[in-house]
Amino acid sequence: MPSDSTPSPSFEQQQQQRRLLAARTAHWRQTRRLTFVLLALWLATGFCTVYFARELADITLFGWPLSFYMAAQGAALICLAIIGVYAWRMRRFDRQYARALEPAAESAR
Repeated sequence: MPSDSTPSPSFEQQQQQRRLLAARTAHWRQTRRLTFVLLALWLATGFCTVYFARELADITLFGWPLSFYMAAQGAALICLAIIGVYAWRMRRFDRQYARALEPAAESAR
């Protein structure tokens, strides 16, 4: 019977690996959820502006029909807002993930 040359991980190491895996899973779940919500917002604003253009044309904003304003200015502003929200939230998610990894880094020393 061949013997394994690698020792089996200790209970503490197994617990640490489980915590790391749980932190990684939570991080990617949050990332995917945020990405999905922001992409849905982007799709909704782009699609709804075109689909409801006639109805939006009855509403004026600064003397221009809302549909024209959304197509010319609003889409770019929405896109910038989505990018800003994504950067802000991802920074928070990454900091949470880094805090979850700190005990692993300390125990590895």
